[in-house]
Amino acid sequence: MRLIVMGQQAFGKDVLAKLIDAGTDQVVAVYCEPDRDGKPVDPIKEFALAQGLPVHQPAHFKDQETLETLAGFNADLMVMAFVNVFVPEAARDTPAQGSICFHPSLLPLHRGPSAVNWPIIMGRATSGYSWFYPTDGLDEGDVLMNWECEIGPDDTVIDLYFKKIYPSAVDSILRVCDLFRTGNPPHILQDEALATYERRCTAKHCKIDWNKPVAQVYDLIRGTNPAPGAWTTVGGTKVTVFDSVRVSGDGVSGRVTDVSEVGVTVQCVGGRIVLKRVKPDGQDKQPATAWAAASGLTAGTELGT
Repeated sequence: MRLIVMGQQAFGKDVLAKLIDAGTDQVVAVYCEPDRDGKPVDPIKEFALAQGLPVHQPAHFKDQETLETLAGFNADLMVMAFVNVFVPEAARDTPAQGSICFHPSLLPLHRGPSAVNWPIIMGRATSGYSWFYPTDGLDEGDVLMNWECEIGPDDTVIDLYFKKIYPSAVDSILRVCDLFRTGNPPHILQDEALATYERRCTAKHCKIDWNKPVAQVYDLIRGTNPAPGAWTTVGGTKVTVFDSVRVSGDGVSGRVTDVSEVGVTVQCVGGRIVLKRVKPDGQDKQPATAWAAASGLTAGTELGT
């Protein structure tokens, strides 16, 4: 098949590389976001140019010239691997068999831009990824395939996405193409009764409430690690929390119960969180013990006030 690959960053680049290495299909063009001032060259663009592939970076797909250029590649399928720009129907339907898009959740769950964060924050035990047929609705098209994996009790975004979802999803592009090559790829209707949509997870969602049950606090910390980062305040200064562990213990919520070589232990409802790596506002990431020593943090200090 003749393929157009549309994507960004490392995931898009690795999907492109997987297709080229397999050699089963011909990549005829690569589309990615426009260059941004002061930003490094997108890895997918750099890789595509090194392979001698034509690269296009339209800001949108509204004008006829852009659509005609897309149609001129006579593609059978467009693979959308990590796409941030809206691609209208006129562009999506240009290839003979249309377009297929990747999403890092088990659709119809967790539609939206922070689909890796929210399952962890919500305490779910499973997640995964989907390849689906994009429509004008956000992540609403029929599903081609789902892949499910466990969310471990201590998994962070790094564990779920980079160690589980990412490598499997890159490998799966070959199976995706095989399904289209057979001429009868599945179309699984999304169940709207089960659908969820969450906004982009930003700093305003990540403020730690130490008066919440310890499980909720721990899920928030690991579900925003490494980005956007759960945060609290100490004496009015913002501190972002990264690595942590959950332990047992009772006491007054929000109060530091212990400062040791292990980290800074903070009380929640029904248990405690040991902060192990933090980033005080205006400083670099550092061990929580170093932060405590530098700031004079001791047992009894209250966080979040």
